[in-house]
Order: sequence, then C-alpha cells, then structure tokens
Amino acid sequence: MHERDFLGELFEEHHAHLKAVAYRMLGSPAEADDAVREAWLKLARSDAAAIDDLGGWLTTVVGRVCLDTLRSRRLRGETPLKARLPDPVVREQAADPEQRALMADSVGLALLVVLESLNPAERLAFVLHDMFGMPFEEIAPIVDRAPAAARELAGRARLRVRGAAPEPDPAAQRRVVDAFLTAARGGDLDGLVAILDPDVVLRADSGRALPGGIRVLRGAAAVSGQAATFRRMATAAHARPVLVNGAAGLVDTIDGRLISIMSFTVTDERITAIDILSDPDRLARLDLTALEP
Repeated sequence: MHERDFLGELFEEHHAHLKAVAYRMLGSPAEADDAVREAWLKLARSDAAAIDDLGGWLTTVVGRVCLDTLRSRRLRGETPLKARLPDPVVREQAADPEQRALMADSVGLALLVVLESLNPAERLAFVLHDMFGMPFEEIAPIVDRAPAAARELAGRARLRVRGAAPEPDPAAQRRVVDAFLTAARGGDLDGLVAILDPDVVLRADSGRALPGGIRVLRGAAAVSGQAATFRRMATAAHARPVLVNGAAGLVDTIDGRLISIMSFTVTDERITAIDILSDPDRLARLDLTALEP
C-alpha cells in the first residue's frame, strides 16, 4: 500500500472524532469540515512516523485551528450569538459513526448558543476537557496557559453552560414536543404555558428579514404569547419530526418548500428553549439529503 494511502486510512479512523470536536468549537458543519481538512493537510506535510499519539496530535491541531478561527471572528468584530443561530445538523436518525458523534445530545442548539457566548479559550478548554476528556496538561499549551489556568477556563465555561443540555431521553423529548404541537394546533394557551419552563427562551433567526440579529423572547408568558404564530406554523405547514443536533425538533414545509427548522430543549418534562431558523438563505444551503424519502 502506498504510504500516503496508509496515512489516509489512519486519518479516517479519527475523522468522526475530529469533526465532532470542530463542530462543537465552531457551530458550523462547513467550518468544521474546513478545520478537519486543514488537520489532514498538516498531517500530510509532517513526519507521521515521529507522532506517538496520532489521535491526540490531530485533536490538538484541530483545536488550534478552531481557536484561530474563533479569534479571527472576534478580530473582525463578528458576534455570532447576536447575529445568527448556529448551523443545525438535521437527521432522521444517527445511523453511521460520524453522525452519532455529531448528533450527541451534548451539542443541542441551546448549548451551542451558550458556547458561542464564551471567549475562545474558555470554549476550547470546556469542549476538549468536559466533552472529550482531554487532560488539562494537554489543553494548556494550546491556549498558552498553565494547566491550572486551563482548568479555571473550563470551570468558568461550565458555570455558563449549566442547564443548556437537553433531556437525555429521546422518547421523553418527543412526548413533550408532541404535546406542544397539540396545544399549538388547538390554540390551547393554558396547555402551552403548562409545558413551557417559567424561564423558557425562544430564539428566532429570520436572517435578513430581521435586521439586528436574532429575536429573543424570555419567560413562559412572552413565549406563550406567540401562540397564534405557533398555531399558524403547526397548521399551515407540514411539521415533520426530526432530530436537530440530537434533540427533538421539527422541519416545517409548505408545498414541499422548507420554511423553518425548530429545535426544542427539554428538561424535566418542560421546554426550556425553542430555537427557530427560518432564514431562507441559510435554509437553502443546509444539507438535508438525509431526510429525503
């Protein structure tokens, strides 16, 4: 076997893991692909025989690439949290290893939104340690800090992230979302309020149709006040149950045209976050081939 082909096979063994790391860091499948591709190019130019732990080496490379990307965003004055929701990953079910890694419940849209609010070093320390178990001794050189400082970065991030992960039971998630749909279709305001957490957050990203970034509503009263909108979406559109970043969600279409993707974060049998992407430009760019019959 040609040496480069052999190296390519070794790299593929780590591909799913690397993309999962990059997606959690960047919140964009396309940018995650770019980061993983850059890691492959760096590996191809390196002396692979001198690398003792290929998985750790590649994770470090991807971490540094993502850190540079996040810092570059800040230098350009980009504020992803205010400007847009993260790009969702939508699937019927997580069939292959790469999709199982991407669709883990720990990367729900609500969690990604919180991760977007962290500074790059905090995000990297949290993602690599709390999500992938990398020791702080290995994280520290990536963020140019001592291990104790890297631990503090992850700790601060952990406080911000608390409560953003969805209910781990997919069946429980779906029961709550189905109850939401039933209440929405029936115009049942009391039913909506009963299923919403008192501190529920709704984020709606309509793209250019809503200047100034995403619209955010907080609290059960404010969110249930959108009952007429929910009813219109639930009745006028065809709502198809899907997984959005591993959590219960809906793809809404009218006459076969995709109009929105909704993701629900469910905790203790109540909806704590609703994220709605209805930006036509971004919807058109999403890869939804996995949903085709």
